[in-house]
Amino acid sequence: MEHIHGTYNLQLVILSYIIASLSSYAALDLAGRVSLTSGRARHWWIACGAVSMGLGIWSMHFVGMLAFVLPIHVSYSTDKIMVSVLLAIAASGVALNFARRQSHTITRLVLAGLLMTIGITSMHYVGMEAMSIPVTYKPALVSLSVLVAAVASFAALWLMFYFNRRDSKLSWVYKMGSGFIMGLGIVGMHYTGMAAARFQQARIIPDHLSRQVEPEMLAYLITAGSFVTIGLTLFGNFINQRMSLKDQRIRESEQWYQALYHNHSDAIISVDRAGIIKGINAAVTTITGYTEKRVIDRPVEQILKHMEPQCESIHNACKWDDQELEQQLFMAKMRNGRDELLDLSIAVIPVIIDETHVGSHILIKDITEETQAQEKIRHQALQDPLTGLYNRRKLDEVLANTIHICKENEARFAVMVMDIDRFKMINDSLGHSIGDIFLKEVSSRITSTIEASYPQAASNVTLARMGGDEFTMVVTGEQATEKHIVQLAEQIVEAIQQPYRLQENDFYVTTSIGIAMYPEHGDVTDDLIKHADSAMYEVKKNGKNGYQFYTAQLDSELYERIELEGYLRKALVRNEMVLYYQPQIRTQDGQMIGVEALIRWQHPIKGLLAPDVFIPLAEETGLIYEIGNWTLREACRQMKAWHASDGPRIPVSVNLSSQQFHQPNLVEQVQNALSETGLEAKYLELEITESMMMDATVSTAILNDLSALGVKISLDDFGTGYSSLSYLKHFPIHKLKIDRSFVTDITESHSDQAIVATIISMAQNLQMEVIAEGIETKGQLDILMQNECKEIQGYYFSRPLPASEVENNFFVPWRLLEEGNSVVHS
Repeated sequence: MEHIHGTYNLQLVILSYIIASLSSYAALDLAGRVSLTSGRARHWWIACGAVSMGLGIWSMHFVGMLAFVLPIHVSYSTDKIMVSVLLAIAASGVALNFARRQSHTITRLVLAGLLMTIGITSMHYVGMEAMSIPVTYKPALVSLSVLVAAVASFAALWLMFYFNRRDSKLSWVYKMGSGFIMGLGIVGMHYTGMAAARFQQARIIPDHLSRQVEPEMLAYLITAGSFVTIGLTLFGNFINQRMSLKDQRIRESEQWYQALYHNHSDAIISVDRAGIIKGINAAVTTITGYTEKRVIDRPVEQILKHMEPQCESIHNACKWDDQELEQQLFMAKMRNGRDELLDLSIAVIPVIIDETHVGSHILIKDITEETQAQEKIRHQALQDPLTGLYNRRKLDEVLANTIHICKENEARFAVMVMDIDRFKMINDSLGHSIGDIFLKEVSSRITSTIEASYPQAASNVTLARMGGDEFTMVVTGEQATEKHIVQLAEQIVEAIQQPYRLQENDFYVTTSIGIAMYPEHGDVTDDLIKHADSAMYEVKKNGKNGYQFYTAQLDSELYERIELEGYLRKALVRNEMVLYYQPQIRTQDGQMIGVEALIRWQHPIKGLLAPDVFIPLAEETGLIYEIGNWTLREACRQMKAWHASDGPRIPVSVNLSSQQFHQPNLVEQVQNALSETGLEAKYLELEITESMMMDATVSTAILNDLSALGVKISLDDFGTGYSSLSYLKHFPIHKLKIDRSFVTDITESHSDQAIVATIISMAQNLQMEVIAEGIETKGQLDILMQNECKEIQGYYFSRPLPASEVENNFFVPWRLLEEGNSVVHS
C-alpha cells in the first residue's frame, strides 16, 4: 500500500501550541481554585475543570491534526472523536483530583501520572483512528510519544500541586510561564505521535466512516470552541476567585472580630435596640459571675437592676437605648453574682448599620483594684506616715473648703498652730527613732484631748502634722468661739506638759500655740497659717508653754525677726560678734579665779544685742554651729593672749548649746581650737546642761573624749532640769553651777536656801567644785558664804565686760597683789 506524505500548516501549528499553553494555564489556575473549595463545590469545580481542561487538550490535538495537510481528502469519525474527547476529560479529571489534595505520597503521584499518561496517549491515538485513511505506526516513535506524554503528565501534576500551596501576587506570572512549558510538552507528545504515523491510500471507505465531519467545518468548530471554553473557564475562575477572596476576607474579618470579642479582658455585652442581650464574651462571666445561659435573651435593664447599679454619670443613670449615636462613658459600682461590690468603668458603644442604630456593645471594665490603689495612693498622699494624721497637703484642702463654706454661711472658724518646745533637745540627745516615738505620743495626746473636749463634735476639729514637731488644727462649727478655743488650748497645753516615759526616764516638754480666727485674722489660707505662726512664735518668745491669739502688732515683730535673721547670717563675715567676759570670784579673798565667755552681737543698726535675742534664732536656722565654733576659738585665743602677757593663769568657761554638743565633730573642733591658739587644755572649761545628757550612751562617750583632752566639764543650771544623781556618778563632771533661779530669792525663801545648801554639801562630798551665779546683793553673798560656797559670779562683783575692761579692772589689782606678796616673802 502506497504511503502518503503530507505537510504542516505553520499557522495551525502555532495555533495548536497557543491552545495547549492556554489550556495548561487554565488548568493550573483551576488547580488553585479547587484547593480552596470543599464539599459539593469542590466536586463541581473538578467536573467543570476536567471538561474545560480536557476540551483544551483535545482541541490542541485536533488543531494539530488539521495543521497536517495531506494530498487527499480526509474526514473524521464522530464516534471516535467523542471517545477521544472523553479520554482527554478523564485524564484532566485525574490531574485536578490529584491537585485538590494538600499533601501527596510518591505512590499516589506515580499512579496519577500513569493514569494521566494513559488518558492523554489514548486520546491521541483514538483520535488518529477517527481519520478516514489507514494509519500505521513506527513503534520507536510511538514509545517516544508515550514517554513525552508521561513527562508532560508528571510535570503538570507537580506544577498543579506546587501552585495549590503557593499564593503570591506574582503567581499568575509563574502560572503563565509554567503553562508555556506544559503546552510545549503536550504539543511535543502530539507531534511525536504524528511523526510515528504512516498514512496510506485507502481503496475502500469503511462503513464506520459513513458519519463524517468535514475538516474545514471541524477546524472552525474546534478553534472557536477551544477559545470560548478556555475564556469561559478563566473568566468563571476569575469571578469566582474574586467572590471567594471577598468571602475569605469577610470570614477573616469576622474571625478577627470574634477573637477580639471572646478573648477581650473587658466584659462585652451586645444588646439590640430594645435592650435585649444578644451575646456576651467570657469576661462577663469572670467579672460579674453571670453565665451566658443565665443572661442571653434577657433585658439588660433587668440584669443591671438585679446587680444594683450605682452609676455616677451626669444624669445618674445608665442609658443605651436612646437616640444618641455618640459613645457614652459611665463610672459605676455594681454587685456581682458573688455579692462582691465592684468598681466598674462602662462604655456604651452604639452599633450603626447603614446609618441606623441597631444596638449597642456595652464594655465593662473591672477597675476595683485600680480604684483601691488610687484611693490608697491618695490616702498616703494626704496622710502623715508617722502619726497617721493629715499632712500639710490635706490641711490645705480642708482650709480651702472650710473658707468656701464659711464665706457662704458667714461663719467663723479657728486655725491653731502648735509647736513642741524642747523637742529638738529630745531628738538630738535620744536620737530620731526615740523622737518618732515621742511625736506619736504627742499626736495621741492631742487627739485624745480633742475627743474628750468635744465628745459629740470631734469631727469639727481637723488635726494635721505639718512636719517635725509642728501641728495644726482647724476648728469649725459651734466650737469655733474664743471661749471654746481657749478651753481647748489650755487642755492641750496641760496634756502636753505631762511627763513622757522614754528610755526608762521621765522627760518634760511644753507646747506653744498660736491662734488665728477667720475672718478677723485673714480670709485666705496663707494669711491664716502665717498669722497663727506669728502668734505661736510670740508665745515662744514670752517663755513658751502657753497660747496666744494673733494681733496685728505681731506682723511687725515677725518682720523684725526675718530682718534679724538676714543680718545674723552676715554677722560673722562682718566681724560683728564680740565676746564679753564675766569674772568668777573666790569668796575667801575676792580674787578672780576664772572668767565666763559670753557672746554679744554688735548689730550695725540696733547696737549691742544680748545672746537671748539672737541665739534662739541661730539654733532655729542652724547658724549655731558656726557661731559656737567661733566663740570657742575666740575664747581660747583671748585667754592665751592674757597668759602670754603675764595675766593670771585662770581658765575660761564656754557654754555649749545642745546642737553644738551633739555635732559629730565636737571633740575635733575643741582640739583644733586648742591647737590653733596654743591654750593648754586645763584652762578651758566647757559648760553643758542636764538636757544634753539624756542619752547616757552618747553623752558618756562625748564627755570622756573631752576629758581625755584635759578639758574640764561644768554642769550648768544644776537643779532646774532633769537632775539625776546618776549624772554625777557616771559622767566626768568637775564643777556644778547653781542656777540663778535658786539665788534670786534665797534671802526670803527657806526652800531656796535648803536647796542651795544641799547642792553645795553634795558637791563637796563628791569632791566637786561648786559655783553660784546671779549674785546681785550682799545678802545673797552672805548666805552663800555661810553655806561654804567658795566660788561665785554675778553683778554684785562685775557685769560681763569687754576684754580690755577685764584687763584694766582685774589684771592691775592682781599684779599689785602679786607684787605685794613678793615683797612680803622677800
